[in-house]
Formats: sequence, structure tokens, C-alpha cells
Amino acid sequence: MFVATAKQFELEQVLKYRLDVERLRKQEFATAKQGFDHAHERLKREEAQTQSISQEFFIRQSELGSIEEIRRYADFFARKREEIKTHKKHVDHLGHILSERRATLLDATKDKKVLESLKEKKATEFKLEMDRKEQSFMDEIAVQKKDERA
Repeated sequence: MFVATAKQFELEQVLKYRLDVERLRKQEFATAKQGFDHAHERLKREEAQTQSISQEFFIRQSELGSIEEIRRYADFFARKREEIKTHKKHVDHLGHILSERRATLLDATKDKKVLESLKEKKATEFKLEMDRKEQSFMDEIAVQKKDERA
């Protein structure tokens, strides 16, 4: 009986490299996502804190005794607006980085899938070729046995 051994995929090293690249891109994306999520949560906390203090100021406004207390609130709100503006820019920047990392991960995944598909196609072709050779071998044996009987 004809025994076929699996043929080594010629681009196996390239496929391994692409798997490594994809793994690295996944890690980079996860890190970017974590950074974005952390910054976004911090921004939401800052906004909630500012909103809470704004409501407190609105309630206490008539109770404030001096212009100095009102000025402190005004200075605080001005600082908070700038901090929130800075945090929003930072979150936007991290959002762009996250989008870039998502795109590079998608590209790496596509590159890997192309090679995996090619590997599967080559394996299928190899199996079909081996099946054809085995059938040819079996046909040859059958012809030889028929010739021996005649």
C-alpha cells in the first residue's frame, strides 16, 4: 500500500512570524484599550465631581458670605474646566491610538489568515495528489495481477 507523508508547508516560517506579529498586535491593542478605558473613566469621574460641586455651589450661592468665597469657587471651576479639557484631549488622543492599533491588528490578522488559507489549500492539493498516486499505484497492481492470471 502507498503511504504518504505530510508535506512541509514552504512558508511555515512566514506563517509563524505572522502568528507572532498578530499576537504582538493583540497585546498592543489590549494595552491601548486598557489605557483608553482608564482615561475615559477618569474623565467621567472628573466631570461628575465638577457637576456635583456645581450643584453644591448653586445651592449654597445665597449662603456665601464673601466675594472671596465666590472667587474661590470661580477659580476652582476655571481650573476644572481646563483639567477636563486636557483630559478630553488625552482621551481623544488615546482613542486615535486605539483605532490605529485596531487597524494594525486587523491587518495582521488578515495577513495570517491569508497564509493559513494558503497552507490549507496546499495541504488539500497534496492530499489529492497523494490519493491520485495511490489510486494509480493500486490500478497498476490490479493490472499486474490481471496479467499474471492470463
